[in-house]
Amino acid sequence: MVGAGIYGTIGVAAGFMGNAVWLAFVISMVAALLTGLSYASLGSRYPKAGGAAYVTYRAYKKPFLSYVIGLAVAASGLTSMAAGTRVFAATLNGTFPTLPVFAIIVGFLLFLTVINVVGIRESMVANLICTIVEVGGLLFIIAVGMKYWGSVDYLKVPEGSSGLTATMLLSGAVLTFYAFVGFEDMLNVSEEVKNPEHTMPWGILIALCVATLLYIAVSITAVSVVPAQDLADATKGAPMTQITASAAPWVPAWVYNVITLFAVANTALLNYVMGSRMLYGMARQGLVPSVIGKVSPTFRTPHLAILTLGILVLILVFTGDISALASATSLLLLASFCLVNGSLIVLKRRKGEPPGRFEIPSIIPLLGLLVCLVLIVARVTDVNNHRAPLIAAVIIAGLSLMYAIMRPKGSVEKIGETSDSEHEA
Repeated sequence: MVGAGIYGTIGVAAGFMGNAVWLAFVISMVAALLTGLSYASLGSRYPKAGGAAYVTYRAYKKPFLSYVIGLAVAASGLTSMAAGTRVFAATLNGTFPTLPVFAIIVGFLLFLTVINVVGIRESMVANLICTIVEVGGLLFIIAVGMKYWGSVDYLKVPEGSSGLTATMLLSGAVLTFYAFVGFEDMLNVSEEVKNPEHTMPWGILIALCVATLLYIAVSITAVSVVPAQDLADATKGAPMTQITASAAPWVPAWVYNVITLFAVANTALLNYVMGSRMLYGMARQGLVPSVIGKVSPTFRTPHLAILTLGILVLILVFTGDISALASATSLLLLASFCLVNGSLIVLKRRKGEPPGRFEIPSIIPLLGLLVCLVLIVARVTDVNNHRAPLIAAVIIAGLSLMYAIMRPKGSVEKIGETSDSEHEA
C-alpha cells in the first residue's frame, strides 16, 4: 500500500480539499478498512493464489464471472506496472540523461523478472528494502515538519469552494482511496505464507492501520509546512520536495527523486508478483491455459505466468500514454471489491461452508459493497474522467469475447489443499 500513491496523491488531494485533506484520508481509510476486513476474513478461510477469481467462483459457481474478474484484476496490475516503468525510466533519465530510456525500461523489467522468478523470498526482501526507504522518507517528512503542526486551520478548504460539504468529502475520499489499494494483493500470495489462516488477516489489518497513521500524519505535516494550493502546483515541484525545501532546506533536491525510484520499483514488483500468482491460480482453476500454471522445478515459482506478464507489460509500456487505461482498470478493481464483498456474504450464509479463523459480521461486507458502489458511481459520473468508464466497458467486452472463444470450464475442485508453488516465505 505504501507505494508511489501517497507521494503523488497528497498534492492533488490537497489542491482539492485544502487543509482538510487529512479528513479525506480518514474517510477513504474507513472505506478501505471495510473491504480489507472482508479480505482478511476470506484470507483466513481460503488462502489461495487465485485471490478474487477463486473467491468469486467458490461463491457464485460462475466461470465467466471468475474469468472476467481475475483477468480484470490482473489487468490493473499490468497497467500499474507499465505506468510505473515509464515513471521510473523518466525519473532515472532525468537524473542521468546519458542513459537511454529504452535501455532503462528493458533493464528495469528484466531485473524485476529475475527477482520474481528466483523466489518469493527474494521478492519480499526487495519489497522490504524498498518499503524501508519509502516509509523512511515519509517519517523524515513528519519529523522535520512536526514543529509546524498547529500553525494552520485544519478544516479550511480552498477559496471559492462551497465549504466542507459531504460532496467534497466523498470526492476527496475517491481521490485518496487508491493510496490504500494493495491489501487485496496479499491474498494472492497466501499459499506462500506460513500459517496463512492466522497470519494473513493480521497482516492485512496491521498494514491498513499503519498506512492510515502514516498518511494522516503526512497530510497534516504537508499543509502545515506548505500552502495546500502550492502542493497541488506541479510547476513548484513534487509535494515532498516542496516540504523538505521549507522544513529541511539542507536536504538535496535529488533525495526524493531517489526515493521515488524505490517507491515506483516497489509498486511495480508487487503488482508483478500479484499478477503472476493470479494467473497461476486461474490456470489451476482451468480458467486460462494450464501451461501458464506450470512451476519452475528449480525455483518453485510460476515462471511461465511471470514471463507472460513481463512480455505484456513491455508491450504496454511502448503503446504511449496509458493514464486512461490505468484509470479504467482502477474502476474495474472497485468492481472486483464489490464482488468479493458480495462473495463473503454468500459464503457466510451457505450451509456447510467451513468458517475461518477470522470471522466478521455480515454487515461489514455489506457496507464494504455499498461503499465501493458509491465510489464507482462517483468515478462514472466524473465529467473530468469520462473516458475511463468507456474503456472499462470495452475491456469487459473484450474479456467476454475471449471467454466465449476459449470457453474455459473453471472448477474449485481443481485446486488441492497443497500448493505446487513454493512455501519458503
